[in-house]
Amino acid sequence: MRIIRNLEEAIQFTAPIVTLGTYDGVHIGHQEILKNLVKKAKESNKESVLFTFDPHPRIVLDPINHSVKLIDTLEERLVKLEKTGLDTVVLFPFTKEFSQLSAREFVKSILVDKLNVSEMMVGYDHHFGKNRQGNFEELKVLGSEFGFNVSQIQAVDFNGETVSSTKIRKSILEGKTDVVTQYLGQPYQFNGEVVKGNQLGRTIGFPTANIQISDINKIIPTNGVYAVELELNGEFLKGVMNIGTKPTVQDSLQIHLEVFIFDFSSDIYGENLHVFVRDFIRSEQRFSSLDELKLQLRKDEESAREILSNF
Repeated sequence: MRIIRNLEEAIQFTAPIVTLGTYDGVHIGHQEILKNLVKKAKESNKESVLFTFDPHPRIVLDPINHSVKLIDTLEERLVKLEKTGLDTVVLFPFTKEFSQLSAREFVKSILVDKLNVSEMMVGYDHHFGKNRQGNFEELKVLGSEFGFNVSQIQAVDFNGETVSSTKIRKSILEGKTDVVTQYLGQPYQFNGEVVKGNQLGRTIGFPTANIQISDINKIIPTNGVYAVELELNGEFLKGVMNIGTKPTVQDSLQIHLEVFIFDFSSDIYGENLHVFVRDFIRSEQRFSSLDELKLQLRKDEESAREILSNF
């Protein structure tokens, strides 16, 4: 899969089939569009192209108060996209100036003049152009004007609910790990560096790896305790993760991510830990003593081991 970041370079597109969107999460709805896109492109002996953005449009348009947090970092999104069989991803630098292009201006200046599009394939609710005013019907009209075909992929439903990135973000923040896994087609995951914490965990028999996520736009699951799988330098491990302010021992305003890795004792400071969130166990709570906390941690470990025995 080739990645193009600058359309001003001398890049030749030969009548590709194109789809466009942010594709945050590359969820099962996105996967359905891309499966059809790649299949149609191969049958037609054409290039399959995703035109997407970096950074996310809402981060640019409302940099101070933006509420959107991302399911995937850019690197995570590209890894998922490569697995779909796409030929090319155009990572277009989203700017405020670009956001002012009307739907027609965008189609003419980008899709036609730069990409030489032969067919557009979009999702059921696709909008584009200034203030997202362009839609499928307008795209069909513009396709007729500029000589490219337009097709639409219907929504993907799961248990009667339409899958969307917005619903996935909401479910992550509500601890609905089963919904998130079903919508993404895989567990929610993140990467982080193992950094030093206050090291209290080792004094009570539960040494934890404190994880620091570098991308401030990455969405963090709601505070609580989770059963997790982990990948460390190619080794797959299991554990229990706590996200929260540690009210029993610290009660800070800062959110901490800590993982107690089962049957593991190596020093991994500075290492990158890949976390797969399998299940939500309980909400974070304050305990009256360290002994009460230790008792609950043992119960959390038992719960996590039982949950993870099914994976």
